[in-house]
Amino acid sequence: MFVVPWVISFQRSASYLLVPAFFLTTTGIKQGGPGAILWSAPAILGSALMIAWAAESAQFFIAQGFALAILAWMQTLPEFAIEALFAWHRQTDYLVAGLTGALRLLTGFGWPAIYLTAATVHRRRTGKPLRHIRLEDHQAVEVLSLAPPLLYFAFVIWKGSLSVLDGAVMLGMYAAYLLILGRMPPEAAETIEEMEAIPRKIATSPRPLRIALIAMLFMGGGFLIYYATEPFAGSLQSLAALAGIPGFIFLQWFAPIATEFPEMASTFYWSRTVDRAPMALMNMVSSNISQWSLLPALLPVLLSISAGRMSWIVFDSLQRPELTMTLAQALVGLTFLINMEFAFWEAWALFGLFLIPFAWHAAAPAVTGIYFAWAGVETLRMIFGQRKARALSAFAEVWKSQIAPGRRRR
Repeated sequence: MFVVPWVISFQRSASYLLVPAFFLTTTGIKQGGPGAILWSAPAILGSALMIAWAAESAQFFIAQGFALAILAWMQTLPEFAIEALFAWHRQTDYLVAGLTGALRLLTGFGWPAIYLTAATVHRRRTGKPLRHIRLEDHQAVEVLSLAPPLLYFAFVIWKGSLSVLDGAVMLGMYAAYLLILGRMPPEAAETIEEMEAIPRKIATSPRPLRIALIAMLFMGGGFLIYYATEPFAGSLQSLAALAGIPGFIFLQWFAPIATEFPEMASTFYWSRTVDRAPMALMNMVSSNISQWSLLPALLPVLLSISAGRMSWIVFDSLQRPELTMTLAQALVGLTFLINMEFAFWEAWALFGLFLIPFAWHAAAPAVTGIYFAWAGVETLRMIFGQRKARALSAFAEVWKSQIAPGRRRR
């Protein structure tokens, strides 16, 4: 009977070595004044930009898919930090708000914005409309890798809780995703000249200088995240109270704007050409995968360490519908990409359905129903051959020609 208290005490002591100092109190997030947003939001943006530049500078030297996965994860570190903060302070309502808001922003705004950017530049240069963004065969890996975490998270929502065991399963899914991408060869079509100015300058520097600059950017970005995360979250709570808006809704819609903006900026830069628009879209998909698997996997672990005992994130009557609508949106997005194309009408549909709950939150249940019905229709179309599931055959070919030979070499 004396073992359990000792284990909990050891767990708490060990946690001090694993988390930043502002996580070590569990009494709640310190609510600074609304004015703190004026410096904390730019700091969060700056941290994400610095980390994104560092990751993008290194991505040229490894397989494109693997690089995009790492880049996508690095770009969303501020979002991970915000979610980790809420998990540590056991504010699961805000935790779900940030998670659902970020995921909906990526799919409902990010994907359509990539198409719109590519289509606008394409029309200016050619005078012709861009009907769709066509994906490369090797990108079927990213498309199909989105399915397992979505299907498993449907089970998580159904049972109404997220546990450490669920986290282990989802962490395994993400590890398998990275393992597959890591066995793929670099893409010869990608060139340093196509990178943004700052990452290009770093990537073309002599090797010692390049390593030093990348390390400095990572450390600088981490420093800003360390000092800005809690004031940023606290100021958002204060602003919500000042505006008379429920904290859940306010955080869901406004926190991801800052945490996801740098990633949006990078992908929009890539999507200026039709050739690189698929890579921009896959960067967003990689972010979706990490935030449906890696991020939820870590949250119950932090919650358990904070509580000093094995704990679950239990979804209440407000959180479950929000998670369900977010999952339904992701399923529709997956069915859109299964034919390895992203059409103009699909982009506009995702954007329109994304805006409706923002303008009229009472319509959220109807939007959820539309998402599920649409996903069901597209699935039936695939079953009856009216929509080709090219991602399946493309993945099989990539596995046979690129991944399996790499496994044998090892």
